[in-house]
Amino acid sequence: MTEAKARILVVEDDTGHRGLLRDELTDAGHQVTAVADAEAALAQLDAESLDLVLSDLRLPGASGLELLARCRRMAAAPGFIIITAFGTIPQAVQALREGADDFLTKPVDLEHLVLAVGRVLRHRALQAEVSRYRALLNGGDFHGLIGSSPPMLELCEAIRRIARAPGPVLITGESGTGKELVARAVHAESERAEGPFVAINCAGIPMELLESELFGHVAGAFSGATGARKGLFAEAHGGSLLLDEIGEMPVTMQAKLLRLLQDGRVRPVGSNREQPADVRILAATHRDLASLIRDGDFREDLFYRLETFHLAVPPLRARGEDVERLSLAFLRRAAAAQDRAIRGITPEALRALRRYPYPGNVRELASILERAVTFCRGEEITEADLPERVLEDAARSAGAEALWGDAESLPTLAQVEERYIRHVLERVGGNKRQAARLLGIGRRTLYRRLGED
Repeated sequence: MTEAKARILVVEDDTGHRGLLRDELTDAGHQVTAVADAEAALAQLDAESLDLVLSDLRLPGASGLELLARCRRMAAAPGFIIITAFGTIPQAVQALREGADDFLTKPVDLEHLVLAVGRVLRHRALQAEVSRYRALLNGGDFHGLIGSSPPMLELCEAIRRIARAPGPVLITGESGTGKELVARAVHAESERAEGPFVAINCAGIPMELLESELFGHVAGAFSGATGARKGLFAEAHGGSLLLDEIGEMPVTMQAKLLRLLQDGRVRPVGSNREQPADVRILAATHRDLASLIRDGDFREDLFYRLETFHLAVPPLRARGEDVERLSLAFLRRAAAAQDRAIRGITPEALRALRRYPYPGNVRELASILERAVTFCRGEEITEADLPERVLEDAARSAGAEALWGDAESLPTLAQVEERYIRHVLERVGGNKRQAARLLGIGRRTLYRRLGED
């Protein structure tokens, strides 16, 4: 966040003063929204992510202090500056004790206003940077998500922002990337964090039982329903419900889910009465929903409703240095579970782990380290403790790097051509006639490419 692009909410009931503050901050380069009371301010905070709130202390309805208290409870609270008259400075001091970043007195000095806003924004940006570095020093663990590669930092930042909004979230990514962990992080960062988190795998429940599992049923609703049963929507009331493998949900159930998302109410199987469902829907899938829509296996209207917010979880092969950090974390976990005194991984084994492409993603890496701890005979994991497929891929990658260079120093096309010519020459014992024939070029061209004209 840069000071010049901050999103600021002005809360001031005086029309003229509100307009003055809005115009001054807009002229200073900020994106400014102005409202007249705390109720409108809370609606705006629910609708978008903000960097700073500038609020009068005395407002119609809830006060500026009450608005401050609500902001402090948010997962990613914005900065907060109180505006007060001279007679209420003790209350302004109280606001500072309760978490406000600064206060201004009326009539507001406009030059002082811009300076105070800039100071608060810079201070909060510094706090965020310190928090990020602390996370890196602690292994980059964000609600169980381990990593500090650019794709993971972007994902964690997106989770923080999306968690504050009330709409459904669609989480996509390959199998084994950690989509449920992402869903749990969204829940933990949201205002629903104190509520329940409930998860269901839509692919693991027979079609005829899924409706009852989700919505519940009354006694006698179907054969074997001897008593009433609460559904998962009722269990998740006030919290979040993860619909894992949403792409496997039958189309008939998709229609009922869409209605729930629109109305916020559920009807248990066999009942003629609806019940409120205060639940945030998190949906996850490794399937290509666009393809399912084209094939008629997924409702397009449900897709657009679920995709209000979208989180794409990167595959492990795109996360670079995270492989080493994850490997050490999984090593510690497996060693503790097996009561083994294994202190690390040899450099050669780490190189092999970094070169492997992980078709099974993070889940596969965790299994590899669990196996390695089981077979390890010393105090460090070595190449001998790794599965054969990992070593084979590492050998292929090493051979390619020896010929072409690693990803950080890829050669030019001319350099590749020269290396290949010399490689062929070496294989044929320096016989230029044979090398030219294998390369499909004349000997004169070969001499020219070798600089031997």
